[in-house]
Amino acid sequence: MTQRNQIQLFEEKKVRTVWDDEQEKWYFSIVDVCGILTDQPDYDLAKNYWKVLKFRLIKEGNESVTKCNQLKLVSPKDGKNYKTDVADTEQLFRLIQSIPSKKAEPFKQWMAQVAAQRLDQMQDPELNFEQAYADYRRLGYSDKWINQRLRSIEVRKELTDEWDRAGVHEGQQYASLTDIITRGWSGKTTKQYKQFKGLHKENLRDNMTNIELALNTLAEASATEISKSRNPKGFKASAEVARQGSKIAGDARKKLEAQVGHSVISPSKAADYLPPAEEAKVLPEGED
Repeated sequence: MTQRNQIQLFEEKKVRTVWDDEQEKWYFSIVDVCGILTDQPDYDLAKNYWKVLKFRLIKEGNESVTKCNQLKLVSPKDGKNYKTDVADTEQLFRLIQSIPSKKAEPFKQWMAQVAAQRLDQMQDPELNFEQAYADYRRLGYSDKWINQRLRSIEVRKELTDEWDRAGVHEGQQYASLTDIITRGWSGKTTKQYKQFKGLHKENLRDNMTNIELALNTLAEASATEISKSRNPKGFKASAEVARQGSKIAGDARKKLEAQVGHSVISPSKAADYLPPAEEAKVLPEGED
């Protein structure tokens, strides 16, 4: 299964989801759903609620639970990946019937809307950008930043298409190439960069400034063009292309810093300038 993790918002509350490309269906974190339906903001208490409910339903022979899948999702507590109980739309509809909640019907309608939007987006990719734009606006980002961020997503997709063509394996090799590019233009590994900004589970790019996004986009666009002209094969050759592309952006950063007299690598993160109640959205790029 090709997983595309994404944070969905129901009444400004986050639901961890995974899109399965092969089956063309969403999987939803059951703990997140339990927390929403029971109005329980504490993750541990929502997790315990699901544990008790799951035990009861298993005893009752409820197949919607016994056939429950587990996928690796990012924990909202420590930002690490853990196997988490998930349910597809059909399973979740049945499960919701076991949770007394005034939000049950609105949540079912929301689930149906999420499923319909995804099918529409598969037919019209432009809708992906429209949805992302609306999500970022709701989280408080400026129009200028959003436009640049969406452009960076497009550039990133072009680069990963090149990696795929070169025979690079998605997962660890993608992460390694991303790290080479990040270090090449910023002077920091992805991990060091996130630590510099005080990030944990948050998406690094959703916490970049306009100039940081511009430089990162330049690095990835340069790597893409070099890859198209050199036609590398395999990880090793693609790694060299990544270094060359990132150096172009790295040189641009150094020239800019010489002109402005200070580093453009900023410790600022989204929480510093977004409304206090909000947090950077995690989009399904698998980049960090």
